[in-house]
Amino acid sequence: MYWTDWGNKPRIERSEMDGGNRMTIIADTLGWPNGLTIDKENAQLVWADARRHVIEACNLDGQHRRVLVSDVPHPYGIAVTNRFIYWTDWSERSILRVNKHTGRSMVNVCANLPNLMDMHFIQLNDTGENKCASHNGGCSHLCLRTSLGYSCACPTGIKLQDNNHICEEAPSSFLLFANRESVRRISLDTSENMDVYLPIQDTYNTVAVDFDYEEKEIYYSDIKLDVIRCALWNGSDPRTIISTDLVTADGLAVDWVAKNLYWTDSGRKIIEVSRVDGSSRKVLVDLDLDEPRAIVVFPRKGISGWNWKASDCCNPDLGWPNGLTIDYDARRLYWVDAQLDRIETSDLSGKHRLQLVDDVAHPFGLTLFGPHLFWTDWHTKSIERVDKDTGRNRIVIRDNIEYLMEIKMVAASRQTGSNPCGERNGGCSHLCLFKPEGRVCACPSYNDSRRCSTVPGDILLEPTKKSETDEKVTVKDTSVPTTLPADSSTRCSEIDIQKGRCDIIGYPPPDPILQTAYIALSVILLIVVIVLTMALVFWKRNNKRRNEDLEDTLTFSNPTYSTSSGDTLPSDRKVWPWKNQHRSKKQQARLMGVCPKESQLNNLEVSALVSRNKMSSLNVLHPPAPPQRIDSRQSFAGMGASPCKMSHSPLPYRTVETDI
Repeated sequence: MYWTDWGNKPRIERSEMDGGNRMTIIADTLGWPNGLTIDKENAQLVWADARRHVIEACNLDGQHRRVLVSDVPHPYGIAVTNRFIYWTDWSERSILRVNKHTGRSMVNVCANLPNLMDMHFIQLNDTGENKCASHNGGCSHLCLRTSLGYSCACPTGIKLQDNNHICEEAPSSFLLFANRESVRRISLDTSENMDVYLPIQDTYNTVAVDFDYEEKEIYYSDIKLDVIRCALWNGSDPRTIISTDLVTADGLAVDWVAKNLYWTDSGRKIIEVSRVDGSSRKVLVDLDLDEPRAIVVFPRKGISGWNWKASDCCNPDLGWPNGLTIDYDARRLYWVDAQLDRIETSDLSGKHRLQLVDDVAHPFGLTLFGPHLFWTDWHTKSIERVDKDTGRNRIVIRDNIEYLMEIKMVAASRQTGSNPCGERNGGCSHLCLFKPEGRVCACPSYNDSRRCSTVPGDILLEPTKKSETDEKVTVKDTSVPTTLPADSSTRCSEIDIQKGRCDIIGYPPPDPILQTAYIALSVILLIVVIVLTMALVFWKRNNKRRNEDLEDTLTFSNPTYSTSSGDTLPSDRKVWPWKNQHRSKKQQARLMGVCPKESQLNNLEVSALVSRNKMSSLNVLHPPAPPQRIDSRQSFAGMGASPCKMSHSPLPYRTVETDI
């Protein structure tokens, strides 16, 4: 293959199609070598030089160079057919051609075509033989032609296996970094140190990144969207795991043993933790934080560290400690200071502090792998490397990258070790947090639908495949109490269940006999409620009928009447005194056979039966006092019916004297 390069040293080069045997064939008297094509018929190379305004040709090895067409305004793309040379011209805005043998007879093939670029001559029936055409040459990824046949190749940064046909799935060690609108990687398995974009969609201002090597998952924060997301190592399957109550998540750290995710929020001035799937979220530190940024964890030791912008009163030897990393083998802490422009180190307690590099421009992210430190720099727009012990042998790994942010080293050797939280989540229902004294079960600050316990318990392990006895195996945790409080209920998180780390954590299912008793009691209570409701309805209905029967009967009782012998007269129905008194005015008037519309007060008897208060309210003169009758006072006391004549007789009702 051939190509042109018109940078500071314009030239034409060639190599085999796998990139091998590279050489320069034309390096002199070149300006802007734009279009390039091969004349297969004459075995020659033809190109257009826009700066020298010529179209030239040479043999395929660079020999016998000659000018074919001169005084061409601004040629760009070029193609060769059996008879003609075609090219596009920016100045003429046209496609032109000449005879390829003589360079004469120029013809304007098509005019008035702005923005013309490259062009090719395609001949479908002249494809030739290709050894890669059959089953891709047996290659898993790329099959590339060579002078001796073909060779298999892999995507950038990925190694080819020993069989020379199959590529590894991913690089075994690489630098993972963010630069606002993308997440990229640089493989350390190969020597080219090229950055590769990961096809993660919808990244707007990505700052923090980290990686779970066992699960092959990337975690990153976007401070424009205020989210924390996760994706697979190749950038596929992006998903949001934290989307609420975030302001500026500047730092991320994955606990690869317990499968917890830690992050700093400089906007809210807090440090939080959750499971790696975003569940069981808890605030860990919310006091005495100014602007927390980078954060790292040491799962084997059960410690974590973070940095923040220091004030002069607190530590005059710190400015803007941005990046932070741990050497897990040497037990040392490293950080970069963007204000003091240096890289420093100390032990894990902050003692034995040393300054490694003192002339960095504006460092931001920092990581470590093997004998080297790697950091990103905003001013130089580069990723650099230095010896972690001496600060020497400083080199640039990659440059010309805008908005470099956090950087993390991804390698199997960087995520080793174990702790009690790595087995069945330490027996915890939600969060298992490891510290030097041992593990601690913690409940989330944001409640979920599951009950939480802070006491580790027995682990009931259900085999993934049913055994012949179909029995459960109980694994005792002898380091902690083997019982849990009665109000605790522990379960695995969703991600642990999906990964098969545990099936049941906590109590076994309740006793089926007790469950049956609860159900039976509930049914009995329901039946009792239904029966009582029906009885109440039936009683109210009968009581209503009885009242309707009594409304048509008026019974007078004379408490002063008695037989001469003192015996009580028999009665067909027992009459309650309150039945006689509890009458509405309308019912009393109807039962007495009077008309409620009459208002004449000429009858002395009626006047005697109306109370004085009623008479005064009607503004009627009081009649003479009537005879005092005991039965009349008791039977008609409180009656408010208006006095009127009897509807069945025009004669006035007169009093009848009795011997009572």
